[in-house]
Amino acid sequence: MDLSLSAEQQRMREAVSEFVDDEIVPRAADIDETDEFPADLVDRMGELGFLGMPFPEEYDGAGLDYHAYALALCEIARGSGGLATVVAAHTSLAGNVVFEFADESVREEYLPPLNRGEDLGAFALSEPEAGSDVPAMSTTAERDGDGYVIDGGKVWISNGSVADSIVVFAKTDPDADREGISTFLVRPDTDEGFHVEGTESKLGDKGCPTAELRFEDMYVPEDRLIGAEGEGFRHALKTLNAGRITIAARSVGIARAALEDALEYSQDREQFDRPISDFQAIQHELAEMDTKVQAARLLMHEAADRKERGESYVKAAAQAKLYASEISREVANAGIQIHGGYGYTTEFPMERYYRDAKLNEIYEGTSEVLKNTIAGRLLSE
Repeated sequence: MDLSLSAEQQRMREAVSEFVDDEIVPRAADIDETDEFPADLVDRMGELGFLGMPFPEEYDGAGLDYHAYALALCEIARGSGGLATVVAAHTSLAGNVVFEFADESVREEYLPPLNRGEDLGAFALSEPEAGSDVPAMSTTAERDGDGYVIDGGKVWISNGSVADSIVVFAKTDPDADREGISTFLVRPDTDEGFHVEGTESKLGDKGCPTAELRFEDMYVPEDRLIGAEGEGFRHALKTLNAGRITIAARSVGIARAALEDALEYSQDREQFDRPISDFQAIQHELAEMDTKVQAARLLMHEAADRKERGESYVKAAAQAKLYASEISREVANAGIQIHGGYGYTTEFPMERYYRDAKLNEIYEGTSEVLKNTIAGRLLSE
């Protein structure tokens, strides 16, 4: 794996970094305080090509590889963890399902608007009694003429209340366990019976609405069945595997923001007539923080490299997300300690980094589930 950036990767990283510094960082504290969806920033990212980065140009995507996409997400997360989730849920989950598994007609109709940012995507899998245990879902899709009638509900859906296209998983055969799950593309503006029950008040990840959805006799035409009946579990599993690379990227971005702020603060803050960065205890803490960030970044790129090469990346993605998510919290925690009492206040963004980092250990595969995945692969090897 060549760790040097190509000219294209470097250009994308610089373009996203400039946007983050100019547009996101100045508003990050306000987004966190109000928890309002920053539609104008999302629209602007769509105009700049940031919402279709890993998809081919023929579908109005940017045609970038997963390394460039991950680097871009690192930059967005450095500015706002919530906006990074908006982009990841839209691209890695919703957009990826349409690109990977939908018929060409569906791909041509719905993927370009997603890539241009004219539509926003969401991925509706989790239910109150079916989180890690996906086959336990109770949402059903019954055949009805030239379509399906979907009944049930979903929870923890990032972008769920603001999305234009939602990938929904439902059981077309309730007795078939995982083989009975199918995938549908739902359009909230036209599909009668679609309801947003509300959005969650969360510890962090502010600016990204996390919705509870309900489907009541919601009719979806047959041409919005993605793939064939019974393929939904495979669609979800493969999509989440790739999505873990992007959550690793979100983790690296948050950790990097915490490291950079702690480094700057330690050189400005004086105690005993000298900067606290002169003290060995602070230097050691900074050294450990930087080492963790670099190690997480390398795991992220290894998983992306395996995906780009067409090799199995299930274990690599799980390891990248597991390690990066844990160190993002650890690095943010160390940053608070370096800031002392100021780190515990909202005057500085360090406490926001800590709150945003915690989510990385939960969504798109908890740390416990990822350890099971890694151990299973080790034993099978």
